[in-house]
Amino acid sequence: MKWPSAINGVVAFGHTSGVSYNLSELFERVADAVPDREAVVTPSRRLRFAELDDRATRAAHVLADLGIAAGDHVGLQLLNGTEYLELMLGAYKLRAVPVNVNYRYVERELAHLYADADIRALVYHQQFAPRIEAVRRDTPTLEHFVVVRDGSDEPPIRGSIAYEAALAKAPATRDFAGRTADDLYIAYTGGTTGLPKGVVWRHEDIFFAAMGAGDPSLSEGPIGDPDEIVERVLPVGARMLIAPPLMHVSAQWGAFSIMYGGGTVVLLSPAAFDAEEVLDLAAQERANAVTLIGDAMARPVLERLRAEPQRWDLSSLFVFATGGTGMATSTRADIAALLPNVILIDGYGSTETGVAGSRARGSDATIEDGARFTVDERTAVLDDDMLPVAPGSGVIGRLARRGHLPLGYYKDAEKTASTIVEANGVRWALAGDMARVETDGTIVLLGRGSVSINTGGEKVYPDEVESVLKDHPDVQDALVVGVPHEHWGEQVVAVVSARPGHQPQLAALQAHCRGSLAGYKVPRALCVVDEVLRGPNGKPDYRWARDRASAVSP
Repeated sequence: MKWPSAINGVVAFGHTSGVSYNLSELFERVADAVPDREAVVTPSRRLRFAELDDRATRAAHVLADLGIAAGDHVGLQLLNGTEYLELMLGAYKLRAVPVNVNYRYVERELAHLYADADIRALVYHQQFAPRIEAVRRDTPTLEHFVVVRDGSDEPPIRGSIAYEAALAKAPATRDFAGRTADDLYIAYTGGTTGLPKGVVWRHEDIFFAAMGAGDPSLSEGPIGDPDEIVERVLPVGARMLIAPPLMHVSAQWGAFSIMYGGGTVVLLSPAAFDAEEVLDLAAQERANAVTLIGDAMARPVLERLRAEPQRWDLSSLFVFATGGTGMATSTRADIAALLPNVILIDGYGSTETGVAGSRARGSDATIEDGARFTVDERTAVLDDDMLPVAPGSGVIGRLARRGHLPLGYYKDAEKTASTIVEANGVRWALAGDMARVETDGTIVLLGRGSVSINTGGEKVYPDEVESVLKDHPDVQDALVVGVPHEHWGEQVVAVVSARPGHQPQLAALQAHCRGSLAGYKVPRALCVVDEVLRGPNGKPDYRWARDRASAVSP
């Protein structure tokens, strides 16, 4: 493997094997093998694999007619729907790069992302037109607009072409050349602080790191050749209901993993999250798996299920999965009680590492405490000398991942150098999370080092305290932050939302925490909010939490 020149400040691998793991080519192989199977289902549209590939091919020609070519960036400011997957695949067929645009971003964030990502064409749902219009003049690279109608009365951006009309006129010929495993996948992530940044992957690396690696049964290991992906297609495809928005990488990764195994992706309505719709669709579509984001999605679903346990036939369901952010032990226990026959999988990963670990519980297993995950040999916790810490040592280090890794951050060589590092002959991606390794080799996540709290000379990692708080029966969700204190330097403050019908009290939460945490980690102040603010990917907004905490902290 050789190193060619940098691409926009990101070093890229040169492809030498002659074997392509291009994401669109892999999909075409599956679509040709099982053309009549359902690939994606929404409340308004059902597409077989052949139909999805046809629409993706036409979408590629629509983009090509706009002048989009290899290496160009196409923004997707879209709600969930088949269009999202069509356009990702369509862009990849052209060797262009789809870029996820968070539809909840305000003008300042959008202006930054459009410019930072060098977006040339933007495909958007019509309702977002006013926000786009407000910043388009500040983005000279943004030349082309494609509107997806959504029933909104908002006037489209001037010069926009209508997606469905253009799709109907476009050819369905697969006359695409030059695709390789080195083509780029870019995902923008906001993280816990700061403006959004783009993480750049090669197709081959993201396929193996996060999109199933051609092993839908989770029993045979990664494929060794692109042609093997067809051999691994399951005789009966799994059906997965994906609740998070496709602008979030965990939803993209889950969708592609299922489709590469010949399975069916089931999506919710393109609207606000509805716990009842999750259960309705899971029952109607005979879903085998449901994937959500942490407690914020799981708890409302469980509350509806507890209220009417006989309403939904979930006999087809055998996996209940979450990603993006971990679930509290009490939530996991509720799932075990309400859905005793399912396997619970709590996944861990990041945009910079791919899927890094998981914790699973079958019907005959116990519920694990805290944010503890099982990882493979490619994940480690590194000390200050960039060496793996010894299991059971108690040393807190940085979580790291080796193997298939991203190339770095788009146009940010400095951040790339601090995140993708080589140490002792090994190339690592540093996720930013602090962790320790237990005696049995499991890894306990403690939270981002950038939001750790220094109180009286002791470090407190928010995740550790948050996981304990969320196990209290009065708490729906929680974030933990540090605010300035004249004696301690920083004081630990809990920002929590209440479960319906409950009212959290500081003394009760402190007593609960003391059973699991050292005294200096116990919150000294409490701020109760209507809702804990998180992004659509489940990531916490610590800046918002710190502002709220500062208002109540003495």
